[in-house]
Amino acid sequence: MALDQFAPIAVMIIFAILLTFIILVISRIFGPYRPTTRKTAPYESGMKPIGPGSRRMPVKFYLVAVLFILFDVEVIFFLPFAVVFRDLGVYGLLVMGLFTLILTVGLIYEWKKGALEWE
Repeated sequence: MALDQFAPIAVMIIFAILLTFIILVISRIFGPYRPTTRKTAPYESGMKPIGPGSRRMPVKFYLVAVLFILFDVEVIFFLPFAVVFRDLGVYGLLVMGLFTLILTVGLIYEWKKGALEWE
């Protein structure tokens, strides 16, 4: 496979990076920029911030993130499988069954850890 097939994608990425840079520079030059202490302060629902900006996140947050990734990956792989289901035959069904089993183990892990419990 020749690399010239990827040239349009490389051109598009370079164009997007350049366009982003140009827009940021133009907005900085011509846009209003009058920072004050009130404008640069962190915003928390109109109240003064309490405590430090970087706090330890509870483990539950990470469990929910893993759960999201688990089901996100599942959807990404199930859609193409559903499109070519008839062409894959029994082998495709077995492989997707194994994949579903692995995802089910992940779901059971999340369930046992309490990530599905909301307080």
